[in-house]
Amino acid sequence: METITPQPLKSWAECAPHLVGVAAGRQKADLVIRNCAWVNVHSREVIAGSDIAIASGRFAYCGPDASHCIGPETEVIDAAGQYAIPGLCDAHMHIESGMLTPGQFARAVIPHGTTTMFHDPHEIANVLGLRGVRLMHDDAEGQLVNIFTQMPSCAPSAPGLETTGFELGPEDVAEAMQWPGIIGLGEMMNFPGVINADPKMLAEIAATQNAGKTVGGHYASPDLGTDFSAYVAGGPADDHEGTCEADAIARVRQGMRAMLRLGSAWYDVESQITAVTEKGLDPRNFILCTDDSHSGTLVHEGHMNRVVRHAIACGLEPLIALQMATINTACHFGLERELGSITPGRRADVILTDDLTTLPINLVIARGRAIAKGGELLAEVAPFDWPDDVRRTVNLGKVLEAGDFAIKAPQGANTARVKVIGVVENQAPTKALHAELGVHDGLVEGDEARDICQIALVERHRGTGQVTNAFVSGFSYKGRMAIASTVAHDSHHMIVVGTDREMMAKAANRLGEVGGGVSVWKDGAELALVELPIAGLMSDAPAAEVAARAQAMVEAMAECGATINNGFMQHSLLALVVIPELRISDKGLVDVRSFEVVDLFDEVEP
Repeated sequence: METITPQPLKSWAECAPHLVGVAAGRQKADLVIRNCAWVNVHSREVIAGSDIAIASGRFAYCGPDASHCIGPETEVIDAAGQYAIPGLCDAHMHIESGMLTPGQFARAVIPHGTTTMFHDPHEIANVLGLRGVRLMHDDAEGQLVNIFTQMPSCAPSAPGLETTGFELGPEDVAEAMQWPGIIGLGEMMNFPGVINADPKMLAEIAATQNAGKTVGGHYASPDLGTDFSAYVAGGPADDHEGTCEADAIARVRQGMRAMLRLGSAWYDVESQITAVTEKGLDPRNFILCTDDSHSGTLVHEGHMNRVVRHAIACGLEPLIALQMATINTACHFGLERELGSITPGRRADVILTDDLTTLPINLVIARGRAIAKGGELLAEVAPFDWPDDVRRTVNLGKVLEAGDFAIKAPQGANTARVKVIGVVENQAPTKALHAELGVHDGLVEGDEARDICQIALVERHRGTGQVTNAFVSGFSYKGRMAIASTVAHDSHHMIVVGTDREMMAKAANRLGEVGGGVSVWKDGAELALVELPIAGLMSDAPAAEVAARAQAMVEAMAECGATINNGFMQHSLLALVVIPELRISDKGLVDVRSFEVVDLFDEVEP
């Protein structure tokens, strides 16, 4: 495999004379694809027997015969009738969710046909602040494909309800808007702040709009009344938190783009796509994305090609599905003259495939260079140099003991009525449950028979030694076990879930030793470890290696009794205090319906 140093892509203005010359036949193309079925996402048609000429990393000619563009030095690819489709775009995603750095994430998804990503690095922002965002931005800028960065808007995601490693504000947003790869503002998760016209939130949105860039949305509430209208009036231009047809319809009616996601654990396409397939709404305002994809998903199932295939399986016409993963995305970010289609002047990102429904990715060309063929990379870039100190971000402050995970019952109580976080399979929201639990030696115990075990959030940014304890249901864990993770959206402290306090302490201390990641324990032994040394979130190892370790983690979770689909993704979101109904933070239990910290114990009627 060739290791190359990507040269900055020339702007259209810089290479326009050459593009015009090639299209007119006065100059010769670098590459010509002959005899392809040109999938035109502007006109939504397939044009058989087409030729495509590429020069300076951009399309110069698209039409029936490019023989006039071919010279002695021109590379010619005979497509043999294959479909030529635009490189796929992921409109909203978090690279850190793949447990990979931008460079390793790109290596994983390029063979699947993804050539453009719009990523929001708010995970690392919560750990390392603006410096972390800049490191992600710089790594992304050096890749063979287009990785645009959205400046994180909410660190913390819910001020007052959690404590992050760093905080970002309007001045940070204004600074980042000047960076070359910043495309807009990341998802505005603090929707109550926008609804209530919080000056800080509106200042961040204003800084973005003043820069002429796009504001990402995150409205995680089922209320489609006046609160939703107020949120839209506050400036967010899209939203990916919809889970039903009514959500999708409401968003496009209010002028937003409805982003329909299929991640590793979020299956929100099928429930919303009926707004197009059955209600007949204009598909131009619908966009496909992944949001969060686990490394195992990337290696074994795919990326945006997986989403497009799924949308088609849900009843969407293939050409419309492709529009939702290409030109619709480009238009949303103001890049329709730059990418998202196979038309003159755009970046030459193109895929050759022989079926528009199953979408095998036979050849991937990015910026005019073939970079993957038959699922294998043909080229890569040198690894990004991550500073040593970003590998030392897990600071527990002390060695944790079983007693740190003890939940004391009210004085003299034989049982205790408590609030329980209820995990919902394949969805981001949780349920606020209640349970009567037994008390032993003054401590409240979980209940394996009713699938209730302990959850703890361990502070890891400032070494305070603080542990917040509560209960969770939905994982089906059994026996003496625990799983700890420093991937804990969005504050990224450490989440520990377990049935045994000693195992919980061992799992947490293990991550303190290795600098972060995921550790699964059962009966006194570690079953699996995924080391994520960079900010406690990512590894710079190849995706296949990380996926293998992650698969071992999944198998270990199953050995501990877990039956839920992609349970780790659910685990990692248990501290996300901007998605209803009940979450945990360093402040305590958070009721996201009312955005307030609530007591673990329910009030008992006198």
